[in-house]
Amino acid sequence: MPKLFESTRLNSITLANRFVRSATWEGMAADDGSCTPALIDVACQLARGGVGLIITGHAFVSEDGRATPWQMGVCRDELIPGLAEMARTVHEAGGRIVMQIAHAGCHAAAKLTGLQPMGPSAFESAAGVLSKEMTHTDVDRVCQAFAHAARRAREAGFDGVQLHAAHGYLLSQFLSPFYNKRTDAYGGTIQNRARIAVEALKAIRATVGNDFSVLAKVNSEDFLDGGLTVDDMLQASSMLEQAGIDAIEMSGGTVNPAGLSASRKGKLESESHEVFYREAARQFKQRVRVPLMLVGGIRSYAVAELLLTEGLTDYIAMCRPFIREPDLVNRWKSGDLRRAFCVSDNGCFKPAFQGRGIACVVKEKEKV
Repeated sequence: MPKLFESTRLNSITLANRFVRSATWEGMAADDGSCTPALIDVACQLARGGVGLIITGHAFVSEDGRATPWQMGVCRDELIPGLAEMARTVHEAGGRIVMQIAHAGCHAAAKLTGLQPMGPSAFESAAGVLSKEMTHTDVDRVCQAFAHAARRAREAGFDGVQLHAAHGYLLSQFLSPFYNKRTDAYGGTIQNRARIAVEALKAIRATVGNDFSVLAKVNSEDFLDGGLTVDDMLQASSMLEQAGIDAIEMSGGTVNPAGLSASRKGKLESESHEVFYREAARQFKQRVRVPLMLVGGIRSYAVAELLLTEGLTDYIAMCRPFIREPDLVNRWKSGDLRRAFCVSDNGCFKPAFQGRGIACVVKEKEKV
């Protein structure tokens, strides 16, 4: 049997294969962050399409951490019924689902929240929005917000949660010396910069126990001058491992326009152009023992299988290919091993910003 289709376990979750749908922003939630039938349908299509583990789009853990319009929320108990419908529908379709929980930090949408953004240090965004430096009380409050979000996810029937510590969101901002200029216990060394992520993980464990799967998403590096390095990532990942994380997904880049985006544009013309973070993954597997989920530029069945057989990762994570083809896993399993049809043009975000939800515009044009 190909390694891609092996069954595995992550803490309490049994997975049918090693494919992971990596989180994104779907732009399909209601204005108050509640789950909608459109969001549920996206998750259900992925489950029916054979994806072993679905990670939801980032759900904000508190109002001051909202990043975008129509973003799913998990900040209030009133949101649990809609989330429970999503989890139930995915399970009925044979899938497994983890909720990515996030806080946007200094990149929070002040126009939406009416609140001043906050981050590890005072920061002025490219749009000229000023954020304030978080106090220790703010740090404690955010860690508890992550813990309560995990509780709500568990009550809603999700199989686990993923701490979003990548792409320039709050936990990623603390990890990154580009954003984090603090001189207290949360700044300076990588041990200090990773402290809030570890404390958030410990708060989650204290709330939901050890039998609930908790993952983390981290950057391989920020690709920003003065940002997080691969060595920083390895040390932070080791700290999360020691604190009881079940798996780590590795990505890269940030939402900051000064650096490289996490969603790189440009069609990958051949297999040799695939896999953005191969060397960082190699170093991760030499230093860290928890399972690795690798995302970024994987488009071919053969490449995905080789990454597993060479021991560079334990799971294959993709996002944009599943926007174009939610049934990609089943297509490959059936023997149709053509590369994913995604052309990596990021056009899928345009309809989301128009309020219609994320969708492949290339596929839409083909239907006309």
